[in-house]
Amino acid sequence: MARLTAITIPSGVDVNVNGQHVSVKGSKGALELDVHSAVSLNQDGSALEFAPREGHDNAVAHAGTARALINNMVAGVVNGFEKKLELVGVGYRAQAQGKVLNLTLGFSHPVAYEVPEGVTVETPSQTEILVKGIDKQKVGQVAADIRAYRPPEPYKGKGVKYSDEHIVRKEAKKK
Repeated sequence: MARLTAITIPSGVDVNVNGQHVSVKGSKGALELDVHSAVSLNQDGSALEFAPREGHDNAVAHAGTARALINNMVAGVVNGFEKKLELVGVGYRAQAQGKVLNLTLGFSHPVAYEVPEGVTVETPSQTEILVKGIDKQKVGQVAADIRAYRPPEPYKGKGVKYSDEHIVRKEAKKK
């Protein structure tokens, strides 16, 4: 049976394994996950080991996925995750007010985005948005939802883009 690389649990992080239910608590918060039944978990001191169970289809894939998810949970409760978005375009603005992100993206109406629980949104400037949280999936989904209002277009590059995203530009039509 193949053993995957174990996760070493840093000090200050509390991991509880109850059957297939894993809960992780750290300085930034707490997260929980139910692991697939094809994965066997073994907590050995400050290490958490994952192994695929015999007789399950795709057990190795489920074990690898569970290891990656729990590793992200441990990293999230220790450091947190952050995505940075930039608004490119004349008059494109963002303003965070509590749990609502107000966006002006060139539509005839302003867009008010309700930020879900567990995620915070900051606007250091009018054209920058910082999405922060301890759950990597939620942070990425909120950033993708905000980007989906006005994805960058290939001719002028206007829209909401990730700060590390490269937009492939197209040449305008010739007469």
